Amino acid sequence: MTSIYAPLREVFVVATGRGDDWQTAERLDGHSLECVAVSPAAPDRVFVGTFDSGLQRSLDAGDTWEQVGEDVTDGAVMSARVSPHGPDTVYVGTEPSAVYRSTDGGDSWTSLSPLTDLPSADEWYFPPRPSTHHVRWIEVDPADSDRLYVGIEAGAFVYSEDGGESWHERPSGSRYDNHSLAVHPDAPGRVYAAAGDGYAESRDGGKSWNHLQDGLNHRYCWSVVPDPGDPDTVILSAAAGPYSAHNPSSAESFVYRREGGAWERCGADLGEGDGLVRAELATVGKPGVIYAFSNLGISRSSDAGQSWQSLSIPWSGRYTGLTPRGFAVVE
Repeated sequence: MTSIYAPLREVFVVATGRGDDWQTAERLDGHSLECVAVSPAAPDRVFVGTFDSGLQRSLDAGDTWEQVGEDVTDGAVMSARVSPHGPDTVYVGTEPSAVYRSTDGGDSWTSLSPLTDLPSADEWYFPPRPSTHHVRWIEVDPADSDRLYVGIEAGAFVYSEDGGESWHERPSGSRYDNHSLAVHPDAPGRVYAAAGDGYAESRDGGKSWNHLQDGLNHRYCWSVVPDPGDPDTVILSAAAGPYSAHNPSSAESFVYRREGGAWERCGADLGEGDGLVRAELATVGKPGVIYAFSNLGISRSSDAGQSWQSLSIPWSGRYTGLTPRGFAVVE
């Protein structure tokens, strides 16, 4: 049985099944959704960040929900991550930019060292809301539970070597407009970044970065995942700019694949181009298995993005006019 958690901007779609047999349910209808996080080690405990009602938690795989963490933040929760070192440790990022941690599965929360104390914080801004900025993504290094990677939209990549007690900002070559980050359990210190100002990759825990752009014709990058079976094979969603990435009425986005060399487009089976909102990508820890979620539906690849098969999940016409806001899959 596969469980798929697919938040669109106004509704949270939960799909369960396999093959041609899928059931769907709509949850959190009417909330302004931003992100989702779940661990395969605790698959019934799901976290959803909202812009209007803080952090929502389900303990029954998405059937019912409760708000948690109100003592630290009841505002916009823009990112969430369950630690790969244990499912009870959970991180969330907010607007304005701050990071919070729970070590008891979301029952209680503590604030990490303030991000806004960093020297460049006065330069951070989110263009549609120019008076603020937010934590768009959080990753935990799979080789070191104290090493955290944080993407600020827009303004900086920052990292911590001591579990969030202190932060290092804007290392050489890092991207500013970070949308998603990824790590790989078989490649300690490697970090992948998809940003509005292009793709970048680090091999020393975020201290320095390379810009691997050859063949990448669309450089407003959104979602990135490496193949769980090969850290040199990377799948990336991208568009020409924010207008063609996020707006269903004007969408034109693409999926790329890189296997150690130049990027190549690999999203023809996803309906790439006109009408496709930038895809959210997810993995489940199995070599070659990648999921892609867009306004047009959900697809699965078993060959690291070379080909895609659309899942026969019932798809409302309403969804085609909405933008995905996160993605998680448990097989």
